[in-house]
Amino acid sequence: MKNCLKYLTTLLLTVLVGNTLIAQQSNSEIINSPRLVVVINVEQMRTDYIGRFWNKFQQGGFKRLLEEGAVCSNTSMNLHVQKSITGVATLFTGVYPSRHGIVNDNWYDRLRSKEVNALEDDYYITVGSDSEEGKISASKLLSPTIGDDLKINTRGKSKVFSIALNPESAVFSAGHSADGAYWLDTQTGAMISSSYYIELFPDWVRLFNDKKFAELYTSRDWSTLLPAGSYEESLQDDYILEKGFYNKWNTFPYNINKLKDRAGSYKILKATPFGNTMVKDFAVNLIQAENLGKDNIPDLLTVNFSSMDYENGEFGPVSVEMQDVYLRLDQEIAHLINYLDNSVGKGNSLIVLTSSCSSSYPVDYLKEEYNMPVGYVAPESMVALLKSYLNISYGQNDWIEFVSDQQIYFNRDLIEKKELDLEEVQRKAATFINQFEGVKLALPASSFEQGDYLKSQLTLISNSFNFKRSGDVLYLLEDGWQPQYKYQRTIYTDQVRIPMIWYGAGIRKQRILEKVEAVDVVPTIFEILGYDPPAHTQGRVISELFR
Repeated sequence: MKNCLKYLTTLLLTVLVGNTLIAQQSNSEIINSPRLVVVINVEQMRTDYIGRFWNKFQQGGFKRLLEEGAVCSNTSMNLHVQKSITGVATLFTGVYPSRHGIVNDNWYDRLRSKEVNALEDDYYITVGSDSEEGKISASKLLSPTIGDDLKINTRGKSKVFSIALNPESAVFSAGHSADGAYWLDTQTGAMISSSYYIELFPDWVRLFNDKKFAELYTSRDWSTLLPAGSYEESLQDDYILEKGFYNKWNTFPYNINKLKDRAGSYKILKATPFGNTMVKDFAVNLIQAENLGKDNIPDLLTVNFSSMDYENGEFGPVSVEMQDVYLRLDQEIAHLINYLDNSVGKGNSLIVLTSSCSSSYPVDYLKEEYNMPVGYVAPESMVALLKSYLNISYGQNDWIEFVSDQQIYFNRDLIEKKELDLEEVQRKAATFINQFEGVKLALPASSFEQGDYLKSQLTLISNSFNFKRSGDVLYLLEDGWQPQYKYQRTIYTDQVRIPMIWYGAGIRKQRILEKVEAVDVVPTIFEILGYDPPAHTQGRVISELFR
């Protein structure tokens, strides 16, 4: 009897282990474990750009990714404040702002009674120049990134790097333990970093900066890549509602040196296609100098491209300028893919192309061309009226401490001192904000603190609500409506759809129609690498890739 039981136990263990090995082998047969993972984040990229510009693209860039890769055509970035900074942190941690804490560029720190910036950190210094633009860190990012988790899984052996034009994209895609994060110093035109990541500036980066690419690119004109009459997919170049650079220049060609003088720095590079060229060239140099993808321990490189950056809204998705940016970006991506094939070996790299946020059509364009019921909301006027309402309700005082995009922070110390009910003040303020045209919905923070909306349709806010960093009243605008400020540039989109393409490392061509979210990138990459997805992530493994 004992021998029989022993035999059955052994047989059962053999079957279980065998099935596990078969499952592991079947996954590895479908997708090879890559030596280098390259995540390409094209900031403010709409999902319809590739389709619209398809006939003008060459074969080796976007077309190659789509024709040979897996396209997730139903992908969303569900955030309350849709910006590159909140999107990058979400994309590369696999969790929402409610956990990673980057609710905006700035927020109000109630404990210290002051506004804080998501990046600024005076404890660290710039490495690579004498400017102040490297005094930043990822210390306010509350969650580990994919690079951090990769380091932990390989006991520090994986190499992790990031490249961007903007520091927020470089830092929050790199995480806390990266070997290097580099971005454009707008004062010197050099690629720099922070002492948070590196102490000694690498010689290869110094040599790259010695070539003075930023100076080279700003000394030339920006003309169309194709003949001027070839941009049928876009509006005419002199479209009357197109604001252009500094509300003045909106037709080709552009004298970039003149724009640089107007900007007072190399910041203008971010709004031209040549900023992307610089990022791509730096990526190629980094892969070679740091020997990425040369062994069986997986490395990670995040490459962040721009879609005209801070000038995106001055031209819009249907401008000739935006199309020209993407036609040129197509060439940069083709060059990068070819370099990866030659350097790492075809099939040894995994490329994920996506976006940290989308972009919206301009309000004036939607109204004038399509008679859409959209308009502008004036946040300063709305807050001024709210202040008057609170003064009438509770007495003359400074009830509002801070305002940041679609969030309003109250003076909680004052409310406590006056022995008022914070929840009541929040509810009354939210009800007041709800009366404004263009506001879809305003909600008090107390609702989210009690969990009332965590499982409702209001995922945009609940995903982003952080107990310590979010405001007391949070609101959404109606579809197509946008804020219009008196004294600051508007950076806003209500579009949650983003592109996502998986390519290389055995990924087979397919179109995935199932719902995918930005937080799914991290666990899916870990599954492909053969590691358990990090326990903290809120996303799922995109199992459809393994079909």
